Order: sequence, then structure tokens, then C-alpha cells
Amino acid sequence: MIYVFLAQGFEETEALATVDVLRRAKLGVKTVGIGSKTVTGSHGITVVADAGENDILLDKQLMAVVLPGGMPGTINLEKSQTVAKALDYAYENGRFVCAICAAPSILGKRGMLDGKKATCFPGFEVDSRNITYTGAPAQSDGKIITGKGAGCAVDFGLEIVKNILDGETFEKVRGAMQCP
Repeated sequence: MIYVFLAQGFEETEALATVDVLRRAKLGVKTVGIGSKTVTGSHGITVVADAGENDILLDKQLMAVVLPGGMPGTINLEKSQTVAKALDYAYENGRFVCAICAAPSILGKRGMLDGKKATCFPGFEVDSRNITYTGAPAQSDGKIITGKGAGCAVDFGLEIVKNILDGETFEKVRGAMQCP
């Protein structure tokens, strides 16, 4: 299972484009509402999440945790004990930890980007210590996958597919979506 956490003020494109790409690859994905299953993004789009934060299971079935950015969504994700526990579980158990836009700053503050290559929305790399900032649309380094921003959300989703599954599925999904 892949959990995509949605907090009030999340960046809609980063969350929903990523979920779309992952589901096209036939990966098990659940959106998880923080505070409520009904969550409004930073541009006023309201989404009903698949699950509430009390519905998640942190067990061997977990493949990845995904954090979209956006403001104040990133701040609200960072305040959540549910998100903190899921991040720690994923990181400590060798699962994928994925964040895009401002959200990689959460990983940086938790030390999860130390010694890693990463990307994020310009200006948020200052919250990360000891990283190699690449500025790429999407960047993977081991089990950490980061994305630059809303315009790179499909690239970010495809990078997750490529790392969790394989190059063949990545190419199939990318081709079907007519991505360059």
C-alpha cells in the first residue's frame, strides 16, 4: 500500500497527478486525510480522501509514504503525529519516502535527506542539511524520492513507479500518458 497524505492546504496537482500516475501503474494507493477525510487544497479544490488518519496500518504491506507540498499543506503535514509516525516507520523499515515541492523540507528537518541527492521547490532546500540539491524535476536516491513542484508532478509519479516497480512499467505508463 502507498499512502498519500492530504492536509488542509495541500497542492492539488502534486497530490492528484501523483495518485493518478500510481494508479495507472496498478499500484495500491490510498489518499489519507489529516484531521478529516474531507480536505481542501491550496487552490480551493475539496477532496474526499480514501481513508482517515486512524485507518492506516503501518505494517509490512506499506510500500511508500508520499507527501505533496503546498501551503499551508506542508506545515500541516509537518505538525501531524500520524505523518511523523508513518515517515519514521517507512524510513526505518526500508520503504520509499517520497515528497514534492515544499514537503521535502519535512524530510530534511527529520534528517532523512542527509547525504542524499534531492530536489524541491527552490528556497526549501535550506531546511535540509547535508544534501546535494539537484534541481531536477524528480530525483531518487535509494529509498528517497523527491520532486520539484506542481509542474513536475507527473515526473515525480513516474519516478516513484520506476523505483517501486520496474523500467518496463514506467515506460508503459509514460507512453500511455504521452509523456516526452
